[in-house]
Amino acid sequence: MIFIGGMSHGSAFLRYGKTILCRYCQSRTECQVIMTYYYVSFFLVPLFRWHKRYFVKTNCCETVYELNPEVGKAIARGEEPEIMGNDLRMIKEGKKPFAYERRQAEGTARPGDPDAKLRCPICKQEVPGNFNYCPNCGQRLQ
Repeated sequence: MIFIGGMSHGSAFLRYGKTILCRYCQSRTECQVIMTYYYVSFFLVPLFRWHKRYFVKTNCCETVYELNPEVGKAIARGEEPEIMGNDLRMIKEGKKPFAYERRQAEGTARPGDPDAKLRCPICKQEVPGNFNYCPNCGQRLQ
């Protein structure tokens, strides 16, 4: 008799339509909620899941947070609870917004200011503030 079954790791994207405040870059953003789990299958049919964990990946800077399991379970049931800062534990830092965007948010940026220094988000080259593109890699800066 042949036994076709096994144990594996799976993941699923959960529907979540509200915005959250990213603690890393301090911007309000949409996010993806992901559930990961292990499961046992028999004849390719999953029988049960365990060790469910929930993660949030922000769209602004792509920071990854582990989500409080109670909030994650509510989202998995189809509810849309508010995700607060204390429900998140940072797992992976995202990309930092580059200097011009930070100065814009603070209200101190002046477009085309040659004395200001920008940093390219791709190659990390320092670029004068009046440049629109990075001279090193060609990435648009503003």
